[in-house]
Amino acid sequence: MARLEYQSVDSEIADRIRERRGGQLTPLDQMLLHSPPIADGWNSLLGAIRTRAGLPADIRELAILRVAALNGADYEWNAHEPVAHRAGLTPEQTEGLRVDVVDPAATLTAPQRAALAYTDAMTRSVEVPDDVFKALHEHFDDRHIVELTATIGTYNLVSRFLVALHVGRPDEATEPDTLDENGAVA
Repeated sequence: MARLEYQSVDSEIADRIRERRGGQLTPLDQMLLHSPPIADGWNSLLGAIRTRAGLPADIRELAILRVAALNGADYEWNAHEPVAHRAGLTPEQTEGLRVDVVDPAATLTAPQRAALAYTDAMTRSVEVPDDVFKALHEHFDDRHIVELTATIGTYNLVSRFLVALHVGRPDEATEPDTLDENGAVA
C-alpha cells in the first residue's frame, strides 16, 4: 500500500499531466500532485525526455529498464517493458537487464552495451570511469550523451520516488493506467 494517499485533483497542472498521459492520471501522478509545483516540473521534464529528445528509443528504454532493475522499481519495469519491446529490444534483451543475470550485455549490440555500462556506473556509483565514458563516446554524439545522462538521472529519480513511497505496489488496487503516446505510464 502506498505510504501517502493518492490525490485526485482537478487543476490546470493535473490537466497538463492528463494531456501528456492521454486522459488519465497514473498512481505516480496522483502521488506527485501532493505538491503541484513538483508535479508540473516533473511532467515537463518527463515529457522532454520521453517525446522531445533524439536519443534512440531502444537506448532510452534500455536505460530506464536497467535503472528500474537496479533500484527494485517493479512498477517502472512493468510500465516500460512493453515500451522497450516496441522500441526494438527483444524479450531476451530485456530479461538480460535484470540484476540477477550473470552477463546482461550478452545479447546487446555494441551501442547498447556501452549504454548499459554507463547506466550501471551512474546508478551504482555515480562516478563514471573514463573507460566507460570513452566507450560511450564511440557510439553516441554529444547531444545523445547528454540525453542519455539526463534519462538515467531522471529515471533514478522516478524509481527512487516510486520505491520510497510504495507507489503502484502490487498489494494495492489502483485505477488502470492510461499510457502516454509512447505506451508507458512515466
